[in-house]
Amino acid sequence: QNLFKLFDKFAGMTGTGKQGEKEFFELYSKIVVEIPTDKPIQRQDLEDRVFANMEEKNQAIIDVVVEKHKKSQPVLLITRTAEAAEYFSANLFQLDIPNNLLIAQNVSKEAQMIAEAGTRAAVTVATSMAGRGTDIKLGDGVEDLGGLAVIGTERHESRRIDDQLRGRSGRQGDRGDSRFYLSLQDELMVRFGSERLQKMMNRLGMDDSTPIESKMVSRAVES
Repeated sequence: QNLFKLFDKFAGMTGTGKQGEKEFFELYSKIVVEIPTDKPIQRQDLEDRVFANMEEKNQAIIDVVVEKHKKSQPVLLITRTAEAAEYFSANLFQLDIPNNLLIAQNVSKEAQMIAEAGTRAAVTVATSMAGRGTDIKLGDGVEDLGGLAVIGTERHESRRIDDQLRGRSGRQGDRGDSRFYLSLQDELMVRFGSERLQKMMNRLGMDDSTPIESKMVSRAVES
């Protein structure tokens, strides 16, 4: 930040600046101004779906991709690690679901692939870093299918990254939806409060095979 402060004028623009408002002011003495969207956002950001263990969560993710693919809705499945992306890609191929795997290795090639992630029946499996900054345009008839579905296989340490991932769908008033799938065995959950969430979920009547969807749980995960 010391280097930036040497310039007479500097500014930046990001779709997730509001979450970093305090940080931008403390580091750069910059205020954040929110510009309204050109068209109303139609994307549905669904509540997190939380499972007791990793196996149940992974199976649920694969099941929902299969279900959306059957009706030709495009899916962008986003993982925290390259290993997780490879796992889901391989499992989907075994179910005869062709998919593009993007693990932030070839920037120009992956930008092209992610730009096509909104076409009919497309399944794209990517790490959060792959194809960043690339606009995803919806193909013919995709609006009628519900738009692009973004599925996150875990939450990230930074809420800004989660919001960037949601924002891959629903550009310029497009339809779309987003949802994160979590388990109490996820690294982030173990590190930051799995015990508290476990108690909350026991109160909500959770067992090993039944996921929990609750505004209260989603808020707890975000905090």
